[in-house]
Amino acid sequence: MKLQSLVLAAATALTVTTAFAVPAGTWSVAAGAHYVDPKSDNGTLANGALAVDVDGDVRPTISGEYFIANNVGIELLAAIPFHHDITLTDADGVSTDAKTQHLPPTLSVQYHFDGYNMPMNVKPFVGVGVNYTTFFKERIYSDVFEKLELDDSFGVAGHIGVDIPFNATESFRIDARYMDIKTDAKVDGNDVGEVDISPWVYGVAFVKRF
Repeated sequence: MKLQSLVLAAATALTVTTAFAVPAGTWSVAAGAHYVDPKSDNGTLANGALAVDVDGDVRPTISGEYFIANNVGIELLAAIPFHHDITLTDADGVSTDAKTQHLPPTLSVQYHFDGYNMPMNVKPFVGVGVNYTTFFKERIYSDVFEKLELDDSFGVAGHIGVDIPFNATESFRIDARYMDIKTDAKVDGNDVGEVDISPWVYGVAFVKRF
């Protein structure tokens, strides 16, 4: 009976360890790079007179995650400013160039899956949260207009990815995020419409747990 109890206790402990690979109270830091890939149709301005195209950019990123429960973490993503070239094209095909920088800090609640015996011991995760994007250093290159302004944006954000462990505390991460980023634009102080960036953000990172 004692042997059976010990075996049962050991099996239970192993099951719990497998099921909860990241215990509550754990911290992790991920350092890497992400590419912001705006949606292909970024809207129109000036009552449809100008089509908007926003290009992509890649920058270093860092995130920190604190596990409030087993396998459940709260993550904050930060980055150095992303730079985007903007092209405004009228009905005659004449284009005007502009540019902006932005910071998109994103706060997410995430669940890390474990115990599924996946190849290479891969650990998938999913998350959902809120993105705040602030724009600055906007410029428009025009002989007619002088100033471009883009309002800050709040929106939902989704996150999926996998961690490929090197060892118990270090892993390589591949992830993708969707961010709902829409900003109201002003030219020379006049409202001209909404720019819909709403990008997918693709990244890789080195993850360290503490």
